[in-house]
Amino acid sequence: MLVVGEASGDAHAARVITELKKQSPNTRVSGIGGDNLRAAGMNVIIDFSELAVMGLLEVLKRYRFLKKIFDQMVELLKTEKPDLLVLVDYPGFNLKLAKAAKRLSIPVVYYISPKVWAWRKGRVKTIKQVVDEMLVLFPFELPIYEEAGVSVKCVGHPLIDAVQRKLTTEQAKKKLRLDEGHKVVGLFPGSRLSEVEVLLPLMIQAGSKLYENDPDLQFVLPIAPGLDATIFTSILAHALIPVQVVSSDFYELTSACDVIVAASGTVTLEIALLNVPHFICYRVSPLTYGIMSRLVKIPYVGLCNIITGKKLITEIIQDEVTVDRLEEEIHDRLTRDDSQVVAAKVGQEVRLSLGPAGGAYNAAEQILVKLAQ
Repeated sequence: MLVVGEASGDAHAARVITELKKQSPNTRVSGIGGDNLRAAGMNVIIDFSELAVMGLLEVLKRYRFLKKIFDQMVELLKTEKPDLLVLVDYPGFNLKLAKAAKRLSIPVVYYISPKVWAWRKGRVKTIKQVVDEMLVLFPFELPIYEEAGVSVKCVGHPLIDAVQRKLTTEQAKKKLRLDEGHKVVGLFPGSRLSEVEVLLPLMIQAGSKLYENDPDLQFVLPIAPGLDATIFTSILAHALIPVQVVSSDFYELTSACDVIVAASGTVTLEIALLNVPHFICYRVSPLTYGIMSRLVKIPYVGLCNIITGKKLITEIIQDEVTVDRLEEEIHDRLTRDDSQVVAAKVGQEVRLSLGPAGGAYNAAEQILVKLAQ
């Protein structure tokens, strides 16, 4: 049984399950996932979109609903008795499920570590009690678990293998029927409903100010897996700029962009690895931010900056996320002569910091080892 809680987890886990099926075609997998895991051959009992909530206040608002899904999963563990429970990130839900599995004597593999290096380091003690094997993506995570006596392996980040730029910016524009002679601005507001509702209107307003001065600008917007497209329809109904909503190949769309404004998350690693100029913005409820700012122990929120230990990517957080600031940052990257050169250097540094190649294969191999025990 496998459980993911959001879009990037669905994508990463699907790569692992694809590799697992190659190595062991008769292995059956079911649980919580999305379209990527369905395509990889998993029986999706509950769609992860039901769980995709970000922020403490936002979780509290949906607590009863989330508790109902949790209870359903515990009941499935009891009745199905899977040989192994594989949990992917999403620690608020998954660590509680690991405890339930432990009580039922079901072994647990945890793939993609909770961000214990950023906040709530005490979770390592819980992980030691309820997780049989941690499979981490980043080399710097190893000593955290080794010092705590947790069985851990660094399998490497799957994006090293998955993210390969196949088209130039001009070729990607042509394939997506965009004008090759004009700049493209990517609006990437995140994979959670709460992120889109907060960030997309601000991105569109910033785009509108840019569009007034340069009506040749083109704007594109990807629909993250698991999100209801109607949320985009309602927000875009008030937009004063033409925005092309794209649900096709994400890497082709990213490659077509001259600049991207993106919500913080795994997607920013993908953008960096594709050598596209970008910056990060993020905003949650004031209550959530007030609590998080006291708990988080690292200076960055963006993954590129965290894994390299450098501020490679501009981060605009909370009250700094204004229409004027977004417009300023987009304009800067559209007009600077060295934007593309800087983006290529960032991509190289990020790739070097991501650990070994073969991440999905390595993770699948470790899961099969645990299944054989």
